[in-house]
Amino acid sequence: MTVKLHLFVAFLMFSTYYLTEVYSLVEFTNVQCENMDKDFALVEYCYLKSVNRSYKYVSIKVNLLKPPITKVKVRLALYKRLNGYKPFLYDLTVDACRFLKYPKSNPVALFFYNCFKEYSNMNHTCPFDHDIVLDKMSYHSINNKFTKVLAFPEGNYMFEMDWIAYDINRVITKLYFSLS
Repeated sequence: MTVKLHLFVAFLMFSTYYLTEVYSLVEFTNVQCENMDKDFALVEYCYLKSVNRSYKYVSIKVNLLKPPITKVKVRLALYKRLNGYKPFLYDLTVDACRFLKYPKSNPVALFFYNCFKEYSNMNHTCPFDHDIVLDKMSYHSINNKFTKVLAFPEGNYMFEMDWIAYDINRVITKLYFSLS
């Protein structure tokens, strides 16, 4: 009887350790784009599309009305929902022109840039003389980076990007997601 019990416990320990994998899942919940200066840029579209229960993607297009743009900063901030959204871990401002020229100069900005770069047309340095497009970004690219590269606690988050051109805040983008 004790031999069977020991074998059963050993089997449970083996199967728990080797056969199960616990991982987190990122899921988009909302996206908002606020145009602060309609003479400089217009948000053509900004939406979260749910194809089915397990596949959602974000698409954003901003039309630049006064190209070329040679001086751009981006404020990146991560918020966690705790009785409202509170600052969490990251809040930094990056000179986008310098960063795109020397991407390894800021590892935190590089982390966020790697999440978005395959879906965006922001893959060159300044000046920007075309519209900014983020096309059909699914949670798969972010899921791997947020759950395997960095260990984040479960909860609801908001990733905010303030697009600042010539030291004036032009567009605010907020991406809401849950980590479970």
